[in-house]
Amino acid sequence: MKIKIIIPFILLVVFVGVSFQKLENKPVLYIIGDSTVQNASGKGSDSLWGWGSFMNLFLDTNKIEIQNHAKGGRSSRTFLTDGRWDSIMKTIKKGDYVLMQFGHNDGGELADTLRARGTIKGIGEESKDIYNPIRKVNETVYTYGYYMRKYAIETKAKGAIPIIVSPVPRNKFDKNGKIEKDQYGVWAQEVAKQTGAYFLDLNTMVIAKYKEMGSEKVKAFFPKDHTHTNEAGATLNAELVTKGIKDLKGCQLKKYIK
Repeated sequence: MKIKIIIPFILLVVFVGVSFQKLENKPVLYIIGDSTVQNASGKGSDSLWGWGSFMNLFLDTNKIEIQNHAKGGRSSRTFLTDGRWDSIMKTIKKGDYVLMQFGHNDGGELADTLRARGTIKGIGEESKDIYNPIRKVNETVYTYGYYMRKYAIETKAKGAIPIIVSPVPRNKFDKNGKIEKDQYGVWAQEVAKQTGAYFLDLNTMVIAKYKEMGSEKVKAFFPKDHTHTNEAGATLNAELVTKGIKDLKGCQLKKYIK
C-alpha cells in the first residue's frame, strides 16, 4: 500500500522538477536601445511609449522572457559607457537573443556639456580622444559601427543571437509626402553584414507604413515631437518588428511569435 502511494509522489516530484528546469532554461530576449524603444520608465509618462514595451503583445512570454533594457537619451556609445551592456553580459546565455536599435542620439556632439553622447559617423575604425565633461574622464570615442559591432560580436561570443534593428523613422514628411531613409539604418545594415548578425530593417518598414497612412494620420502618433510615439504608434512599431522577425530567414526567434 505504501509503495502505491510513494510511486505517484515520486513521479509528481520529478514532473515538477522537470517543469521548473524548463522554466529556468527559458530563453531571454534582451532589447537595447534609446527612448524610441523604451521611453522614460516605460510606463507611458507624458503619453509617450517605445516599441519595446509592447513586444509582449506579439511574443509568447510563457516560452520566452522579454527584458527591455533600452534607456532614453542613450546612444550606441553611452549605453556602453553607462555600464548597461556590461550588466547584460553578466546574465546572457547561449540561446538568448538581443534586439539592438541605436542611431537617434548618435549624431550629437562628442564632448558637449549637455549630454556628450555622440559617436563618429560611419562604420570605420576611426577614433578620437576627448575629455568627457559629463563623466569627467578622458575617453576614446569610436564610430557608430564600432559600437554596434561590439554588441553583435560579444552577443555571438556568448552563444546568443544578435539582431540589429535600423532606427524607427521620425515624423518628417517632406513636401512630396516622403520620409527619407535614415543613414544610421544604412550603417546598421552594413554592420549586420560585417558581423553575420540578423538585420531587421524597421526604418524602411515603418516609412512604407507611414507613406501608406499619410501624414495626417501619422501625426496622431506623435503627441509632443517628431521622434517619440504614443501607445498606438509604439504598438504599430512593435507589430512591424514582429513582422520583421517572422521574415528573418533561419532565425528561430520567430517560433515564439503568438
